[in-house]
Amino acid sequence: MTPISPPPTSPPPTGPAPGARHVVVVGGGPAAHRVARSLAEAADAGRTVGAPVHVTVITEEPALPYDRVALSTALSAPETDLTLGDPALWERPDVDLRTGERVLAVDPDRHVVSTTVEEVAYDDLVLATGSYAFRPPMPGAEALHVYRTLADIAALSAEAERLREELGRAPRAVVIGGGLLGLEAAAGMKHLGCASVVLERADRLMATQLDPGGGEALARLVTPTGIAVRTGVTTTHVEIVDGRVVGIGLDGEDLLPADLVVAAIGVRPRDDLAREAGLAMGQRGGVVIDATCATSAPDVWAIGEVACFEGRCVGLVAPATAMADVVADRIAGGASTFAGFDTATKLKLSGVDVASFGDAFATTPGALEVVYADPARGLYQKLVVSDDAGTLLGGVLVGDASAYAALRPLVGRRLPAGPGAYLAAGGDGLPDSDLPDDAMLCSCNSVSVGTVRGAVRGELGDPCHDVASLKACTRAGTTCGSCVGLLKKTLDKELAAQGLEVSTALCEHFAMTRAALFEAVRVLQLRSFEEVLTRFGTGRGCDVCKPTIASILATQYDEYVLDAGRAGLQDTNDRALANMQKDGTYSVVPRIPAGEITPEGLAVIAQVAQDYGLYTKITGAQRIDLFGARLEQLPDIWKRLVDAGFESGQAYGKSLRTVKSCVGSTWCRYGVQDSVAMAIALELRYRGLRAPHKLKMAVSGCARECAEAQGKDVGVIATDKGWNLWVGGNGGMTPRHAELLAQDLSDEMLIRCIDRFLMYYVRTADRLQRTARWIEELDGGLDHLRAVVLEDSLGIGADLEAAMERHVAAYTDEWAATLNDPERLRRFRSFVNAPLTPDDGPAYVLERGQRRPATAAERAGVLADGVVAYEAAAPEPVLLAGPLLSVGPRGD
Repeated sequence: MTPISPPPTSPPPTGPAPGARHVVVVGGGPAAHRVARSLAEAADAGRTVGAPVHVTVITEEPALPYDRVALSTALSAPETDLTLGDPALWERPDVDLRTGERVLAVDPDRHVVSTTVEEVAYDDLVLATGSYAFRPPMPGAEALHVYRTLADIAALSAEAERLREELGRAPRAVVIGGGLLGLEAAAGMKHLGCASVVLERADRLMATQLDPGGGEALARLVTPTGIAVRTGVTTTHVEIVDGRVVGIGLDGEDLLPADLVVAAIGVRPRDDLAREAGLAMGQRGGVVIDATCATSAPDVWAIGEVACFEGRCVGLVAPATAMADVVADRIAGGASTFAGFDTATKLKLSGVDVASFGDAFATTPGALEVVYADPARGLYQKLVVSDDAGTLLGGVLVGDASAYAALRPLVGRRLPAGPGAYLAAGGDGLPDSDLPDDAMLCSCNSVSVGTVRGAVRGELGDPCHDVASLKACTRAGTTCGSCVGLLKKTLDKELAAQGLEVSTALCEHFAMTRAALFEAVRVLQLRSFEEVLTRFGTGRGCDVCKPTIASILATQYDEYVLDAGRAGLQDTNDRALANMQKDGTYSVVPRIPAGEITPEGLAVIAQVAQDYGLYTKITGAQRIDLFGARLEQLPDIWKRLVDAGFESGQAYGKSLRTVKSCVGSTWCRYGVQDSVAMAIALELRYRGLRAPHKLKMAVSGCARECAEAQGKDVGVIATDKGWNLWVGGNGGMTPRHAELLAQDLSDEMLIRCIDRFLMYYVRTADRLQRTARWIEELDGGLDHLRAVVLEDSLGIGADLEAAMERHVAAYTDEWAATLNDPERLRRFRSFVNAPLTPDDGPAYVLERGQRRPATAAERAGVLADGVVAYEAAAPEPVLLAGPLLSVGPRGD
């Protein structure tokens, strides 16, 4: 497992030229990389005062500096390159990188460091040695694994594989520590096919970042992913029998079974070199630095996790970056100082969104806490504001942290709107405001809003008019990526302020709009992401362009969506041909056109649900949803359904979901047309059509509108003369009423109009744009659309209809296509060497005759009336029921 670029083999290290100032950097992490890059950029910009600088970076790891923040990616997406920055940095004549070489000692008096190879003289020494994972001093600690480096990841992966082969089951992995690193480690072990348990000594997860409400909400979100959580427990020892781990001791409790134990209870600064060299040390370790990042020894600096500033060492990337920039500026002749620690953190773990920033614990005198809690949606959001509720002091966001990028720069400033406007609004629904120039847009790289605006205007060189050039110029958005949305918004506003055209590029890798890219793929008959990227894109692609192009290819060719390398382009649900649920299982939705189903069909669905213990729910779209299937169970469930005449309802795709209908003239005494027959015809015609966003339709048999057609993307309402066609209705967070496109259409004309409407939408809409927004943004709006569909004003009507006919002719059921191909079936296993029936997953209870995931109280053994059975599991914290918005002083 080597998800990093190989170290350079040429040219070899040259050493400093005569008269150059030699800066030696010890360490190979993000801080070391940052100071080397900053010094190189200072040299290129002519900002270095005095002698030219030559940088030598010495790291004991065998590879280029890599992104430790994204370490878990080495498990979930091992093909991802974690190398920091452009590897060309290490090919510069004034920069040397010495990998696989360890510094053994520092001699401040002689200004030399001793390595495993030789002595190296320095003019300036930068200690960026980082930290090491702490192993608790308890019996059996020698058997503990840690989760800190790529070598640790490789060791864990090998051990998990060995245990699975030896035990013939999923290994039981226990992670000690419920902080950021512990949760990532637990998710990593889950990805390796282990049953993961997190043990946390505090009363909640991420106790140093989250308040009790946030910690409880996080536990509610983490537990359903298959990671058990135990808080308030103390570990005593690792039980080892015959040379192998069998369990871990808990104070006052029975032995907890375990096959593999990972310690993630924090880090300690790697300060041994500095300590042995006689440098001043912090009370709890770390090299003491002042505001210039200088240590007690002349010409020796310390940055990152090894540096102790004002009595603290902090293991976050943002302060390490800030320190590196300060040291680079000081060496180059500047006067920068370190302003202190920014402890804002953001975690994205298996769909669990968490952020903490500013005064998250409301310690400021008079601070108020504005809280929104909705356990049903898994949300806990809190803003800490001043006593007049006007100034933002900090916050905690769990379940939906999309507001983090907009809120983080506002800490210490007046909010443009009331605090409640930022809670549960989502990223797109936040109040729009212009941030001041000195607001920090990217805390990881210390980039202000003013710096970004200046880059757009050309104050830092050539004007930057797209996200890619902005990232390259300012470095904003190049570390954790959480600020990229705000970066794009700032760019667009600045371009508009200058009277320049705002970019409509799909993403930083494709300068074209989705519509232009669709047309190019269609005309040139490109058939793969690689072909499209080579012809029109740059880089490797991203989470924006990959699924977009996958959708375009699926629409063009109607081929199996996971073949020919397209599986990696898809979203999670599309890859599984099923919807992932909060507990890590999947739901299965068979197609039931117009909601019409035979008693025999109902019986098959009921038997499948009963045999697999699935929760059944009739949806608002007249379908039956089966919840709780494991990944490896999906093919067996599909086979039962396909054999009974069902097919995929494609509830997982950006495609047609369903066509809802009333009973129409067949049964209803008010019906004037056969709405059921028409709805079935429409659903069978447009099933499987991939689109920029999901599509919903409905057919009502009369003007009484029982099918609610005027709230759908395509709505059909019967009249005594034919059918009225309504388009552009959407529900969701911003409901929109459909608009009448045509009246009194015959069956044939109705189909023709819908063909043209849908295919025109598919070809011209933006990524993830619903039909409602698309019509609003069309030049000419509904009148233009009516002219295209009814009058063929663009002369493309026949082409649109032909494209739809090709789709109808080429349609195949994705479930059946999977079942008929052994290679395709191989994808539907929990992990590569998994048996077909692994250990049971999360705990469940039986209520109202059906199985559902257990709540926290039920996991602890507290059963309500009507709950008749449960499987015991780790206790899970509980929040108050129902959405709650409260404002009050801390403690109220």
